[in-house]
Amino acid sequence: MAQERFFPRTTFAAIPEDYARFEPARVVVLPIPYGSTGSGRAGCREGPRAIIDASEEMELYDIDLECEPYRVGIHTLPEVVPHTGSAQAMVARVEEIVGELLDGGKFVVTLGGEHTLTVGAVRAYRQRIPNLSLLALDAHADLRQEYLDTPYNHACVLRRLLDDGCPLVQVGLRSATREEHELIRQRELPFFSVSAYRALAGGPGEVVSRLSEDVYVSIDLDVFDPSQMAAVGTPEPGGLLWDEVVGLLAAVAGEKRIVGFDVTELSPRLGPFANAQLAAKLAYRLIGLALAAPAGP
Repeated sequence: MAQERFFPRTTFAAIPEDYARFEPARVVVLPIPYGSTGSGRAGCREGPRAIIDASEEMELYDIDLECEPYRVGIHTLPEVVPHTGSAQAMVARVEEIVGELLDGGKFVVTLGGEHTLTVGAVRAYRQRIPNLSLLALDAHADLRQEYLDTPYNHACVLRRLLDDGCPLVQVGLRSATREEHELIRQRELPFFSVSAYRALAGGPGEVVSRLSEDVYVSIDLDVFDPSQMAAVGTPEPGGLLWDEVVGLLAAVAGEKRIVGFDVTELSPRLGPFANAQLAAKLAYRLIGLALAAPAGP
């Protein structure tokens, strides 16, 4: 049948088929509609599909980067089937899948779903890149030892990775328990509140200097101020703005090697369509920062 009479299959950014095939693609988008441990408003299971749908509305030319990031090749995988046995089992599933993709030479973009998925992705990366460090953009400390009867809760993400020995830096913090705050101070962990980040004399460079050469970026969308990102289960006032987030990411990409990233916790029904668009453009921008070269004049 004549294919021009049908819409193409849904793919991230609706890129031309020649750039969307798995084998030549440098980037693989991994959508994971998992949201079993959430303690706020529900809906992040719908996040991956909403981000991919919104991405089809983007222009493929990034006017700020002056390039078309899709030309590195971006393949969109089917959604991962959730493991309903336990959150720990789901983390293990993510680790296995991401590991297989890394062994195939892919740059993995994980779309959540809840932030717990980051544990599996980072573990897969660290098995292959021992000097990896983590840049986490998040409103919450996520340093609880256990929450709601499991150590694999979205509120325990950074604690699991910290216990794994993963060097990490967090920016955007504005909510923590007393115990989490005491842990940050006792261990002198590099966690920056929004006000502390804005007050840095050296700007983003002071954050970048604390990262290793190979960096994994994890973005919980509640790092943004609710005026720009309302569609999250646990919004917090006083967050970062778009220009601040992309400015930090650009600074990291300018001095370090971003090897992979995730975007998590979008609950699309809790906010306007613009929130899914922001998440989609953020993912596309980060692909461009990590992998694409400007086309030049």
